[in-house]
Amino acid sequence: MTVDRKACLEWYGRNRERSARIFASVRPEAYYDRPIPLRNPICFYEGHLPAFGVNTLVKRGLGRSGVDSDLEVLFERGIDPEDDAHVPTSGNGWPPRKEILRYADSADRLVAEAIASGPIDAPENPVLAGGLALYTVLEHEPMHQETLGYMWHRLPYDRKIAPSGAPALVVDGVPPGRSTTRVPAGRATLGARRGEIPFGWDNEFPGQVVEVPAFEMDVFDVTNRDFAEFLDAGGYHREELWSPEDWKWLRQEGIEHPTFWEREGERWYWRGMWERLPLPEAWPVYVSHAEASAYARWNGKRLPTEAEFHRAAYGAPDGSERPFPWGEAEPDATRGNFDFERWDPVPVGSRPAGASAWGIQDLVGNGWEWTSTVFSGFPGFEPMPSYPVYSSDFFDGKHYVMKGASPATARELLRPSFRNWFRGNYPYVYATFRCVR
Repeated sequence: MTVDRKACLEWYGRNRERSARIFASVRPEAYYDRPIPLRNPICFYEGHLPAFGVNTLVKRGLGRSGVDSDLEVLFERGIDPEDDAHVPTSGNGWPPRKEILRYADSADRLVAEAIASGPIDAPENPVLAGGLALYTVLEHEPMHQETLGYMWHRLPYDRKIAPSGAPALVVDGVPPGRSTTRVPAGRATLGARRGEIPFGWDNEFPGQVVEVPAFEMDVFDVTNRDFAEFLDAGGYHREELWSPEDWKWLRQEGIEHPTFWEREGERWYWRGMWERLPLPEAWPVYVSHAEASAYARWNGKRLPTEAEFHRAAYGAPDGSERPFPWGEAEPDATRGNFDFERWDPVPVGSRPAGASAWGIQDLVGNGWEWTSTVFSGFPGFEPMPSYPVYSSDFFDGKHYVMKGASPATARELLRPSFRNWFRGNYPYVYATFRCVR
């Protein structure tokens, strides 16, 4: 496949512009804050994004010199540190912001030059073949933009600046009645065959076709009102609903409710990105995999497998599979809440044009969907030459596959083969769930 240099330059520019807007919403005094424990501070990510482009495409791919080797080591990898000892503070490791921005400007010019005229799809180089390193850079940034959203959600409101022109929150929706639908037995394609799509991350290959037995699935995601019933029934205090590991986490951390919920007196509130508001009952609940699993057990159901999600989202009665739940039409705002339309959810069922062939709604957008599938490689998995440790570091039995998309998932990542994952007790992600039986 030929790489479209012009389109890729435009894509890179959109990414960098969006990142600039995101960082502009942080007040200067919060630049070295760590809103989420054991995440690097905010300043790291403003350096990491341009450094990743230099390290991956310019240095590893093209074999050229970078901008500043010391900064390219400092900002090399955006993986959560293991403990506080691995996180430098503003006083012993992080440069001033003006230095980071100066580096970013030089890095952007270097990457843009490489995209415009470098041998970015050299077939004899496994890092560059088919534009691999370039597409790695282009998809890496919007994924980090979403994780920045998780961090910004935890920042106090007086340490960030709400952008002008943001769409109004839809908070007065009525939760739909609970309903399920039967998905008949059939085949589901997980991942993609090599060469079938222009780019995919290593955990998407090689694709496989699996047979999925019939099952019933919730038409709508579990809402805040639904989850409040679990909480009111004492769900957080019933050990039999939790795995031993999850129960230990619950007690050690003192978890009593979803992280996006806050209580004041007798009222529950939602910690929105730019304001706190009375808990919108019709919004999907955002919870960890541990909390989702406990709710499903309480409800006499379970979480879907990755294969069941695929069958529900992309399968059709005639045995074919669709590129999107709704069919072949390109993603737009009528189909789902995604592509940075907003940073918070909308009421479940608000985008009926995005329903799957079985009438199941919001399978793509409004929140990632937890599955019961432990994250690992498909049979025949091979690390990608452009980013060899992208997936394999997380094949530890503690991370679970998520499918679909959240409000802050870029449209380029909406392909069926894309797989997201998080640790089961990570509570900050924009992740909801629905149940099956």
